[in-house]
Amino acid sequence: MSEFGLQSLSPLFYWAGIFIAFFSSFLILGKSKKVTADYVLAIWFMIIGMHLIFFVLFRGDGYLNFPSLIGFEIPFPFMHGPMLYLYILCVTNPNSVKKIWLLHWLPVVMIYIALSQFLFLTPQDRAAVYQNKGKGYETLSQVIKILMIVSGVLYVGLSLIAVRKYKKAISNQYSNTEKINLNWIYYLIIGIALIWIAVVIRNDILIFFMVVLFILVAAYFGISWVGILDYSVVKTEGIIEKTAVENSPEVSKYEKTFAGEEAIQGIYNKLVIQMEKEKLYKDPELNLNYVAKLLGVHPNILSQTINFVENRNFYDYINRQRIEEFKRIAILPENGKFTILSLAFESGFNSKTSFNRNFKKYMNCSPREFLKSQSITME
Repeated sequence: MSEFGLQSLSPLFYWAGIFIAFFSSFLILGKSKKVTADYVLAIWFMIIGMHLIFFVLFRGDGYLNFPSLIGFEIPFPFMHGPMLYLYILCVTNPNSVKKIWLLHWLPVVMIYIALSQFLFLTPQDRAAVYQNKGKGYETLSQVIKILMIVSGVLYVGLSLIAVRKYKKAISNQYSNTEKINLNWIYYLIIGIALIWIAVVIRNDILIFFMVVLFILVAAYFGISWVGILDYSVVKTEGIIEKTAVENSPEVSKYEKTFAGEEAIQGIYNKLVIQMEKEKLYKDPELNLNYVAKLLGVHPNILSQTINFVENRNFYDYINRQRIEEFKRIAILPENGKFTILSLAFESGFNSKTSFNRNFKKYMNCSPREFLKSQSITME
C-alpha cells in the first residue's frame, strides 16, 4: 500500500521543508490582524509539514521503525486540493467558505473509513502489509490512487474557475485592476498542478522534492513579496467592497430582476451626462460603488445598465472612456510637448501596461501607431 521509494535525497532537505512549513504557519498566525484566509493558509502549511514528516519517517523501510503510524498518512494527499480551493475562496469570496468547507473534507473522512479495517490491524500486521506491497488490499490501494489523481485534477480545476469568476467580478467593480494582484494565487495553483503531475508519474521522491520546493516558493512569494502579513489597501478594499455589495440585503432583490428598458436608458443617460460633465474616468481608482452612489442607484442596477446598453462590463466601459479622452487630448497642438505616458495618466490610467493593453484592445494598434496615423509626433 505504501509507495514511498527507496531512493532518497539528503534528509536535511526534507527537514528544511518541514521547518519552513511550520515556521511559515506560526509566522502567519502571529499577525496582529488576521483574516480567514490567513488561518486557512496557516493550517495548510501545518498539514504539508505533517505530510512531509510522514515521508521522512517512512523513507525506504523507515515505516518499520514507526509501525503504529502506518496507514494514517494515506489520506493526506486528499487534504491539499481542498485547502488550496478553500484558501482561494477565502481570498476571492470569503462568505462562501462558511457554507461549504466541511463538505470538502468528506473525502478525507471517507478514506479513513475505507481504511478502518486496515488501521485496526496491529502495528506489526500493518507493517507486514507494507512489506508485501499491500497484499490483501490491492483493490483498495488502486482505488485510492485513482481517487487521489481525480481529487488533484478536480481541485485545480475548481480553483481556476474560482479565480476566473473573481476576475470577472472585479472587472464589474473596478476601472483599474492592475493593483489587485492575483499572481500569488496563480503560483499556488501552478505549484499544486505540477505536484499532481508528479503524482501521475508515480515518483514519490519527485513528488516530495517538489512539495519542498512548493513550500519554499509559497513561503517566499506568499509572505515576502505579496505581503500575506500585510494585505495592500487596494487588494483588501477590492475584496471587502465586493463582498459588501454581494451581501447587501438589496442584492437578492435586484440581481435577478431586469430593471426595464426605459429605466435602464434613463440611468444610462444620467451616467453619460456625469461622464461628460465630471469626467469621472480620470480618477484612476474609480469603482462601480462610487458611481452608483453618485447616480443614486444600486450598484447591481448600474452594472446591469452598462452591460445592457454598452454590452461590456464596468472595467471595459471606463477604460474605453479613457482611451477616447487620450485620443482627444493627444491631437491638441498644445499637448505636443508632453509624453504619451503623461497624457495616458491624465486620461485616468495608472500604469503604462494598462494603457498599452487597453489601447491596443480597442484601437487594434499601439498608441504610437495611432499618433503616427494622425501625423502627430510625441515623446
